[in-house]
Amino acid sequence: MGPLTLTDGEIVLREWTDADVPAMAGLFDDPAVAHRTPLASPFDEAAATAYLTMIRRTRADGTRLHLAITRVGGTPLGEVLLGVTSGAIGYAVGAAHRGQGLAHRATRLLTAHAHAVLGLRRVILQIEPDNAASTAVARAAGFRPTGEPPETVRSNGRPHTLLTWAHDAPPGAHSLSATP
Repeated sequence: MGPLTLTDGEIVLREWTDADVPAMAGLFDDPAVAHRTPLASPFDEAAATAYLTMIRRTRADGTRLHLAITRVGGTPLGEVLLGVTSGAIGYAVGAAHRGQGLAHRATRLLTAHAHAVLGLRRVILQIEPDNAASTAVARAAGFRPTGEPPETVRSNGRPHTLLTWAHDAPPGAHSLSATP
């Protein structure tokens, strides 16, 4: 299984590298990221190194795929990830890069990959009801609320009530094997 790169010509999703550890710390050591995600806080270079180890382990065992969001030839601006078995996508964009459409573009790219290459019939986002930015990302990426009962999870010392949004494979799309 070689390195994965996805692009829409404007952004590039690529696998994280050792050289990205300082950028990871800069992107994810953010109160807004800590509030909405299960990432460690503070998120320093030691946390980034541990996170990169986990990323590589879950990629190798085929359970998750974590990709850096970049512009062509550039440094990481954020991350998009996919739980291969759950079909759940998550993302985080560094504070300096928010509001540029990176999250919805990355979500669209990874969703298309999940449907076409991994054969996932349904891809989901789980979003807190008060997270207007992620709700906008979901809508821009073509997801819709499912109406399923909310799920509550705990991370970083607080409960997160999550609503499910879904993107179903286009009609006529055939399912492929679900391997990364």
